[in-house]
Amino acid sequence: MGTFRVIPKEIKEEILGKIKNEGLTVSQAAKDYSINNRTIYGWLKKTAITNPSILEISRLRRENRELKEIIGMVTHELHKHKKNKDS
Repeated sequence: MGTFRVIPKEIKEEILGKIKNEGLTVSQAAKDYSINNRTIYGWLKKTAITNPSILEISRLRRENRELKEIIGMVTHELHKHKKNKDS
């Protein structure tokens, strides 16, 4: 069985803030802070009771970032195709 340690409130708030505001994934946060994924998901669940949008905001920010990357790649390819066509 694993060891039990108390995570300071400041660290917990920092992690949840990064997940909520910066789109940090739970798995990356767990790795960065050496905390079990389930611990962070538990925090998020408790937070979701008072603020149900925290997980949705994080998911939407990640999705938004991914879509912007796709748009950038497609725009680049279209630009390249147009240059080749004009040459």
